[in-house]
Amino acid sequence: MGHKVHPRIHRTPFIFAWDSKWYANKDKFSGVLQQEVKIRDFLKKKLKEAGIDAISIERTPKEVTITILAAKPGVIIGRNGAGLEEIRKEIEKNILQFKTKVKLNIQAVANPAMSAQIVGQSMAAEIERRIPFRRVMKQAIEKVMSAGAQGVKFNISGRLNGAEIARRETMASGKMSLITLRSDVDYALNEAMTIYGKIGIKVWIYKGEAFGRREKFAKKEMVKEVTKEKTK
Repeated sequence: MGHKVHPRIHRTPFIFAWDSKWYANKDKFSGVLQQEVKIRDFLKKKLKEAGIDAISIERTPKEVTITILAAKPGVIIGRNGAGLEEIRKEIEKNILQFKTKVKLNIQAVANPAMSAQIVGQSMAAEIERRIPFRRVMKQAIEKVMSAGAQGVKFNISGRLNGAEIARRETMASGKMSLITLRSDVDYALNEAMTIYGKIGIKVWIYKGEAFGRREKFAKKEMVKEVTKEKTK
């Protein structure tokens, strides 16, 4: 009773699928896992302005397929795919050490206002620009609810508005069913780096009940695909 559970991982076997799909033997597992963490950290830092919703990584012995779900695919792709080619080369050289070929897929987010990750990123950017946090929360609630969500909740903690004592503020609207496993709840944790400290932002978006699995990375939403040419 009272233990907090991550909303997404709590529902993974029921309505969500894993974002990582690969297998490694016991002696190679730690190395492969470290590579995945480095890839995700690199992409989130490199593509901060693109509005990254989720990253899927699938591995085979000879290839790594990375699918990026973004609100602004054009920022990632660049002119004539130059941005994707640069990212692919950096991953192969600095993380995979040229041992595995990388394939990049970019997908567009159908409704960015319904993505907890993207909403949290936009809120963090506004707080970093010193906009009052209550105004940021109210505007975000209106935007999410008008997009069709059944409920939304925000939790912001830290030295809010530069106050000496850190505190936590919560704001919510609509319904938020966190107990039912069929509830499609999107959750994200973001951080705003301000001059007076780090501000944590938690976002919950309730989209209603889901019957069957919800697959984020649908092939029909594919925007661009870049594959390294096979060298002889």
